[in-house]
Amino acid sequence: MEPIKGETLLKVQQLRDQFDNLEKHTQWGIDFVEKYTKFVKERSEIELNYARQIRNLSKKYQPKKKEEDENKYTWCRAFHSTLNELNDYAGQHELIAENMTSLIIAELTRYAQEIKTERKAHFHDGRKAQQQVEASWKQLESCKRKFERDCKEADRAQQYFEKMDADINVTKADVEKARQQAQMRHQMASDSKNEYSSYLQKFNQEQNEHYYTIIPNIFQKIQVMEEKRIERMGESLKTFAEVDRQILPIIGKCLDGITQVAESIDPKNDSSQVIESYKSGFEPPGDVEFEDYGQAMKRTVSETSLTNSRPDNKAERSSKGKSKTLWPFIKKNKLSLKLGSNPEDFSHLPPEQRRKKLQAKIDDINKDIQKEMDQRDALTKMKEVYIKNPQMGDPNSVDPRLTEIAHNIEKLQAEAQKFEGWLAEVEGRLPVKSDPPRRTSALYETQNSAPPTNNNNCAQDRESPDGSYTEEPSSEVQTKTQPETAESGDEFDDADEEMLPTIGTCKALYPFEGVNEGTISVTEGELLYVIEEDKGDGWTRVRRNEEEEGYVPTSYVEVFLDSNAKGAITYI
Repeated sequence: MEPIKGETLLKVQQLRDQFDNLEKHTQWGIDFVEKYTKFVKERSEIELNYARQIRNLSKKYQPKKKEEDENKYTWCRAFHSTLNELNDYAGQHELIAENMTSLIIAELTRYAQEIKTERKAHFHDGRKAQQQVEASWKQLESCKRKFERDCKEADRAQQYFEKMDADINVTKADVEKARQQAQMRHQMASDSKNEYSSYLQKFNQEQNEHYYTIIPNIFQKIQVMEEKRIERMGESLKTFAEVDRQILPIIGKCLDGITQVAESIDPKNDSSQVIESYKSGFEPPGDVEFEDYGQAMKRTVSETSLTNSRPDNKAERSSKGKSKTLWPFIKKNKLSLKLGSNPEDFSHLPPEQRRKKLQAKIDDINKDIQKEMDQRDALTKMKEVYIKNPQMGDPNSVDPRLTEIAHNIEKLQAEAQKFEGWLAEVEGRLPVKSDPPRRTSALYETQNSAPPTNNNNCAQDRESPDGSYTEEPSSEVQTKTQPETAESGDEFDDADEEMLPTIGTCKALYPFEGVNEGTISVTEGELLYVIEEDKGDGWTRVRRNEEEEGYVPTSYVEVFLDSNAKGAITYI
């Protein structure tokens, strides 16, 4: 093993006596690697939890099926796009966790095991070298003590010989024996000296090799190992930053996407969508005519007889019972809202909304028809192939399915015709922009004796409080509302004398303005007598007193028939 020279030797020699401290330092370095690995692992778990929470948040606010209509508004679409971008954003944080696990945690865990093994080997070699030096030192000390002991024994033997040789009383044989013993001790001391000298040279050589070759080489390996560990820590810190930096462009694109959809929000388009979604198709009501109550004050006493005042009283009461509430602001039928059962023809909706629903229903039916027709065409081609190539299949096996599809198509076409009829009816009823109609009160008509017109075709008269679109008034109602001419005055008096009997009572749920002849104005909560129940045309004939009676919409009143009147049915 060649000795280390130069600056490296000088640095290593400075630590030759710090073996234990180096062992503690390298162990602390490995512990730091494991500590950093644990830190990155916890950071990875934070990223995973954050990504999971972002995904759950995005999923929580995703539009449900019942909220699919929101997609027609740009601000809703922008929010939904933001949720999708957040989902991608969460995916990038999952990628951070994945890269940290594979590029840092796994690598550092493997490297920590390798460096532990390498460190163990280096310090094992260092301890072994130290043990060898210590053993040599102990051997040297043993030789030294033996040489010292032998020298002392030789000195004592020499002194004993000299004492014996000087004593005249001692025999010559004893003196010779003492002389031989002294010579032997001197020889043993000389041998111990030679052995001690030889082992001392050997020890000095081993010690020199230990401190200048073996230990420096071991320390150099430990130094290289430590420098690699520090370098690996730097690479891991750099990778830690690069993992985040790699996803920044994609996160930037996600944020740019959110910005773009935010800038695509169009308030004017959204407000137009609201108008398109909720416009009813009704025209505003016409101007209300002035009701001149002053004409009654100018009459003479002779003109205000009981007979002539009866129509005026009717008109006055009718006028007082009128409500200024227009159709769009009338309360909905509470019971029908509770029941929640919408008619198939969407008659509970205003005309424009009803038209849209019917058109959408027709489009859905047409799509189903097209699907069935495509299946029919495919099965027909299959049957033709079976006819040409009987070995491929039985042509008759397709017939049941073709019959079923034909039945389905016929059923769908009938349903489509039904909805198309309703759509044609609605499109025919939608008001055409023209001069606004004029609203004439019953009192004004009575005073001027003008021939009334049948206004039952206007949207307001054909709408019920719940927004349903009723059918055209029946011929019976039109007959009831036809104006009486002067020639039929006697017949009118006879009809008044023969009043119909009451068959029950009713309570007005909503105010109603009886602007057409034959109708009667009622106020909300008013109690009336029922003299003729609804015959399917949507109108019920009621009486306030002996002088006032007329028709009101059946949906505006709650009817209580007497127990002996047609099963005592209650209408709401």
